Amino acid sequence: MAPAFVFETSSDEENDDFQPENEEEEEEEEEAEDEDEEEQPLNKKTESPWDFAPYYESVAEEHARKSTTSIDFKITKALQNRTVPIISNDDDSESDSDKQEEEDRIEDEDEETGDAVDVKSFYVPSDGASFSANSFIELNLSRPLLRACEALGYSKPTPIQSAVIPLAMNGSDICGSAVTGSGKTAAFALPTLERLLFRPKRVPAIRVLILTPTRELAVQVHSMIEKLAQFTDIRCCLVVGGLSTKVQEAALRSMPDIVVATPGRMIDHLRNSMSVDLEDLAVLILDEADRLLELGFSAEIRELVRLCPKRRQTMLFSATMTEEVDELIKLSLTKPSRLSADPSKTLPRTLTQEVVRIRRMREVNQEAVLLALCSKTFTSKVIIFSGTKQAAHRLKILFGLAGLKATELHGNLTQIQRLDALELFRKQQVDFLIATDVAARGLDIIGVQTVINYECPREYKSYIHRVGRTARAGREGYAVTFVTDNDRSLLKDIAKKAGSKLRSRTVAEQSITKWSEIIEQMEDQVAEILEEEREERTLRKAEMEVSRAENLIAHREEIYSRPKKTWFVTEKEKRLVAKASKASVEKETNSGKVVISAQEAEDLKMKEKRKREHEKNLPRKKRRKLEAAREMLEDENQMKKLEGNDRNKNEKTGLSLVELGYRRAKAVKAVNKALDTGKIVKKNTKKSEHPNQRQQSRTREMQELFQSDMSEKKQKRNSVPGKKKSKHSFKSKSRYKRK
Repeated sequence: MAPAFVFETSSDEENDDFQPENEEEEEEEEEAEDEDEEEQPLNKKTESPWDFAPYYESVAEEHARKSTTSIDFKITKALQNRTVPIISNDDDSESDSDKQEEEDRIEDEDEETGDAVDVKSFYVPSDGASFSANSFIELNLSRPLLRACEALGYSKPTPIQSAVIPLAMNGSDICGSAVTGSGKTAAFALPTLERLLFRPKRVPAIRVLILTPTRELAVQVHSMIEKLAQFTDIRCCLVVGGLSTKVQEAALRSMPDIVVATPGRMIDHLRNSMSVDLEDLAVLILDEADRLLELGFSAEIRELVRLCPKRRQTMLFSATMTEEVDELIKLSLTKPSRLSADPSKTLPRTLTQEVVRIRRMREVNQEAVLLALCSKTFTSKVIIFSGTKQAAHRLKILFGLAGLKATELHGNLTQIQRLDALELFRKQQVDFLIATDVAARGLDIIGVQTVINYECPREYKSYIHRVGRTARAGREGYAVTFVTDNDRSLLKDIAKKAGSKLRSRTVAEQSITKWSEIIEQMEDQVAEILEEEREERTLRKAEMEVSRAENLIAHREEIYSRPKKTWFVTEKEKRLVAKASKASVEKETNSGKVVISAQEAEDLKMKEKRKREHEKNLPRKKRRKLEAAREMLEDENQMKKLEGNDRNKNEKTGLSLVELGYRRAKAVKAVNKALDTGKIVKKNTKKSEHPNQRQQSRTREMQELFQSDMSEKKQKRNSVPGKKKSKHSFKSKSRYKRK
């Protein structure tokens, strides 16, 4: 499908410098072959593998139930109440608005030779794996699966599918990586379904568990598996957060063959739902494994791996592999085969990459630059990635007020709203999808022409996954990244590793100024909409608390009779972990480990230089005052450090209360034992006179009586005839006396 916009062709001289003629001819032949191959399936009516509609109720019903209004309703209301008309943006300056001044081709110089000998020795050699197959019939798939592939329009397997399917059907562990959009979902779904066709049907059990990092990706994988298994009796179940737990519990109790889940909700069901276990699990699949570990699911995944039986098949797939993933591979996989259909960290050939440089003075007008591009050049089928949820929501409001059809996708929305946004964008009812990194993994929306990185990604790995939403399955695509002066070092890294040309795009000054004026006019309406949302949120929260109290009063006995839920990680623990990670990040920034651009470093040097010059020009008294203040600060810091060290020493040398009590009890016991054995003689110390003299006299009388009785008994014993007089009255004492 041809794109809606066309770029200026580069000059012949530049092409001669960078691309030989033979390579051009080969590329033209390959494109012609691809077009011939693509024309064949287009004639047939094919089904779409992704369908989000069956997984949620309508958003209107949700808003009616919660007595709230949608953001689109608020935007239309604000547009109706608008008093000042927006400046028209139609002028004759379109030719100057978007032009390409430079073309920077940066060759892939340093390819990562990466894998050491030790890593290679861990994997089983995959010499027999073939990355090419003419049809799915060659892969020995059953007729129901071949029929499903034909219905979905899959005629020829991709390289990763050709390599994975035969090995996976044999039951061996696989670690697969390929370029985004290369058909990894079908690569693990088809062999799994083939194995399940020959399962023991009399004994229902959960035999396959597929874990994904995001809910949307889980819904997409579930939809894909249901379409591939439509001509079989294999049942699949979806277990994700944001949807009804009761429905999921009932589905899990019915023992489906395949469970597609997110890690948190799956552990919740294994801990708190009755008769749900993974004892009969045969296959464990981790999709986008590096993202699973990134999002803080490492503990959950290790727990799920521990709960799974050891004799199982494990498959792990991702477009990028990290050190953490390698550790997980060594823990969970046994003699795996590593299959990479394409070199790691590469992008499709059909992707055109562009950069919009935003100078330090123009950072305020970044929204105006985006609106100028989206109103003229990139007008449809565009995904815009923002850095935060708040920024995505603000852009959605601005696009709505500017008359551009857009929807948003981020963590602050409910699951119903998130799925509805994807469905609207898939059906092309809206032109723009404004999302956070939630949409950066695995989502395969057909026809996405452009990806705009409104905020530059922090790593090259996340850049690969973001731009991988376009130029999928051999189609053309464009990736535009906004780069500020702070992102200059990251731009160099992207340019070095991208492997394809980077173009610099400039936006006309007139359109930026006009859109910045329009945004200034819309600020009051944006503030009103945000305030209305805040009020709705507080009202909704109050209503929820009231309904909760009413339910507790009405159904108190039933609620308290239920078994208490247990959590793998509580909310408090999550907050503590987040706090610790934030503290570690702050520590790194304070220690100077944070990477800054060359421009920032120069600015800091210039600041210090100006400061020194300013101090030199100060009068003598002021200079002395500054020096004295600095010395005082240094002394205070030293004193604090010394106090801290002293405290640490005291804490280390001090005894705990338990230890102190134990030592005292031991000492008292030793004294009592010595008194009993006669080693120590208790000294009669003069006691202070007690006011109650009657009690003292009474005790003395009792002691005297006791001593007289004892003396009489001794005399009687001594007077017994035929018994020798012992030297000591108590034999026990003589044993302990030293010789």
